[in-house]
Amino acid sequence: MRSLKPGLIEVSAYAPATVANLAVGFDILGMAIDGAGDTVTLTRSQESGIRILEVKPATGLTLDASSNTATAGLLEMISDLGIESGFEVVIEKGIPLSSGMGGSAASAVAGIVALNAFLESPVTTKELIHYALIGESVASGSRHGDNVVPALLGGLQLTRSVDPVEVLEIPLPEAVHCVVVHPSHRVDTKMARSILRKEMFLKEHVRAAADLATLIHACHRSDLKLIGKCLRDNLIEPQRMELIPGFMSVKKAAMEAGALGCSISGSGPSVFAWFEDMASAEKAKNGMIEAFKAAGLSAQGGISKGRCGGARVTRRL
Repeated sequence: MRSLKPGLIEVSAYAPATVANLAVGFDILGMAIDGAGDTVTLTRSQESGIRILEVKPATGLTLDASSNTATAGLLEMISDLGIESGFEVVIEKGIPLSSGMGGSAASAVAGIVALNAFLESPVTTKELIHYALIGESVASGSRHGDNVVPALLGGLQLTRSVDPVEVLEIPLPEAVHCVVVHPSHRVDTKMARSILRKEMFLKEHVRAAADLATLIHACHRSDLKLIGKCLRDNLIEPQRMELIPGFMSVKKAAMEAGALGCSISGSGPSVFAWFEDMASAEKAKNGMIEAFKAAGLSAQGGISKGRCGGARVTRRL
């Protein structure tokens, strides 16, 4: 049984948006990005269990704690640790729903980080990841760490295994600028997973493995030229690009502006691209937004530079 810190009534925690898969690392590679994130606030209650009071802004997300990504992992964590106190929960969604920017993972991570801050003896990072993965699986239908791990730890992260949890941080070259453009369109994560082929040709696997290994090597060496040779998705992108109106035009705009690589962020519809300088990134962002506009979709874009931090406690009362 874990004890709660006496006198601590309320904790808020924030977790950032993320770009998952990163072209070459389906379900295992992801990075934290600046500019958007979710906040979850837990307030101690006299009643046992978890009760969601509000989701802000109103999004239609369920208030059932066992079915909400922000609280599903909390329920299991409370049960496993023998925590007797209950909590009221407020969820503030700063990441658009079904955007491919890790919104479900961010909510799951923020809730777990907030609860951990209440504990006199906090759980380990691996345990935090384990419980956050439970919440993430509510949205995606499976446990994979490509969003959860960077949302928790920040930076560029490789999830080698979720059972047992084993993660590795990959050094992100300081020169890399990540553009993420989000159109006014939604792609359901479970649906985007359901359309994927269950099998692949051996030559496809070999090519994808080579690109992933090369990217990791290039990041350790800060070799941007080599990154430009391998930051590509010949496996998942061709199966999902039809879900995103104007995708090929958006990608073309990024590559013509000097992108090292461009692909789908998570399951989409957001699109990401890496650049080696801010000027190219700004040019590409505007061009990608215009390409979406030509396809009939309004869009918003942002640029992240360098290593972005992960989840953090923002308030204690």
